[in-house]
Amino acid sequence: MGSARTGTPHLFSGAIAIAVVATTLLAGRMVAIHLERITIPSTAPELFPLKNQGLAFQHAAARAKDVLPIYGSSELVLPFPQRASKFFCTAPTGFQVSPIGNPGMAVPIIMQKVAALGSDLHGKKLAISLSPVWILTPNRGRRVYEGNFSRMLASEIVFDTALQFQLKQKIASRMLEYPSTLEQSPVLEFALERLASGRWFDRVALCALWPIGRVQTAVMELQDHFEAVDHIRHEIEPAGRHSEKPDWPKLIAKVSGLRTTDKDKIEKASNANEQISPESQDAAFQSRINTAPGWADLELLLRILASVHARPLLLSMPMDGQFYDHAGVSRSTREGYYEKLRVMAKQYNFPLIEFRDHDEDPAFLLRHSDHLTAKGWIFYNRALDDFFHGRVPGS
Repeated sequence: MGSARTGTPHLFSGAIAIAVVATTLLAGRMVAIHLERITIPSTAPELFPLKNQGLAFQHAAARAKDVLPIYGSSELVLPFPQRASKFFCTAPTGFQVSPIGNPGMAVPIIMQKVAALGSDLHGKKLAISLSPVWILTPNRGRRVYEGNFSRMLASEIVFDTALQFQLKQKIASRMLEYPSTLEQSPVLEFALERLASGRWFDRVALCALWPIGRVQTAVMELQDHFEAVDHIRHEIEPAGRHSEKPDWPKLIAKVSGLRTTDKDKIEKASNANEQISPESQDAAFQSRINTAPGWADLELLLRILASVHARPLLLSMPMDGQFYDHAGVSRSTREGYYEKLRVMAKQYNFPLIEFRDHDEDPAFLLRHSDHLTAKGWIFYNRALDDFFHGRVPGS
């Protein structure tokens, strides 16, 4: 009887200690979120690993009315002064562009980021930068997928976001195609397997696992917020605002004289001929357009965007037309890519700018790569500006 009485104060003290710790962590989280929001003018234009792999800065950008997130790949990283994040960093037309991307960050990774943000994207304008190479090239990017994979985002999708079950199931199946990313995460791997299965007893097992998974996700979220605070304290500088508004005709005229030599195109074409036999270029390329697995990933991304009621602008870099001309792939065959892209965007009623008029423009893409030049970025920037201000149909 006496031991029971003496044990009660210890239980009470333990409960108080737990409550104090929980309150402290909750208060710290609220302070972190406040700092992330008030420093968004400084962090939005920047691209750094914590922003790309975590969610704290992406949530802040999604909630800011004067920030337009853009998701893409290595085109967002190359140090062009004309790239959107730099061009709009001082909000010359009333908004900033927040880039989220990394070399090799193709559609499967972008869909995970969008899915993890979930309801924060409800009614939010954002842009998706697409490359024909990532859609049409099969089995490309396993290593870069692994390098861009975020366990926190995957846990968020499984244990927190309120996506439709069928969408979660498809995302889980796609993640399981890269088992090396899950080797150090047995709880996440087990949950993804149960989710991908969809059988009733696997759903029961997933429900039983949910409390553990949610606790792990909450811990990762707290770590993400505290690392964000550390970044804000040591890395950011005050942002300038309201510089001179861009004169689009003048900017376009300035970069329109740039050229890429035919020698460069021919050199690229010689490499392409190693992949496509000379006698069947058009047939082989048409088959690639029709059967590329990247279309399934893109459609899943669009389904997710529609499910969370986001308002995306799809931007597709054009094909390098001169390169493909030399490789023996005709413009009429290449048109199949643009048409398929238009049909898919129309299905979801999302605005699309595919820049097909620049298919054979030697100054739009960098030579030897599928990246935008200064001219390409100016056209991208004008499209982003028009979209943000409602001048693009469907925006």
